[in-house]
Amino acid sequence: MYTRTSRLLSAAFLGLALVSSQSPAQGTAPGTDGLIRIRSAYSVDETVERIKKDIAAKGIVFFMAIDQSKLAVDAGIAVRPSTLLVFGNPPLGAQFLTSNPYSGLDWPVRLLVLQDEKGAVWTAYTDFAWIARRYGITDRQQQFATASGVVESITSTVRAR
Repeated sequence: MYTRTSRLLSAAFLGLALVSSQSPAQGTAPGTDGLIRIRSAYSVDETVERIKKDIAAKGIVFFMAIDQSKLAVDAGIAVRPSTLLVFGNPPLGAQFLTSNPYSGLDWPVRLLVLQDEKGAVWTAYTDFAWIARRYGITDRQQQFATASGVVESITSTVRAR
């Protein structure tokens, strides 16, 4: 159990480090890093709650929320507010695993909600087309399009106008 928790926390902090090191840009066009960043109109806590509510309303399985800033504080490290949300649709995600089992590194979906150094709140997730290229998956275009549409719909509930 300790090893599993340790690995999960390591992955969560790596994701935070990767996103925090980028200078976010408004919009959804992924950069070469495969990240899509969307500015939120709400605080971190309200963004998380709105996203969780929309996930539930869509009947999507919500696995967990990891409060990365709390984990950091507990480790004696100050980090701006950051929460990693993990959710997905197992019948959809399993199809990616049948094409390439290593795609399990990116499934279920992970969406990061964080506050930048200027106080702006962002959501970030990995572009599904980038994931397809990463794992050489060429036989699931419709499924990747569905996944993209769902996460775009979820993040639209918090998008700054």
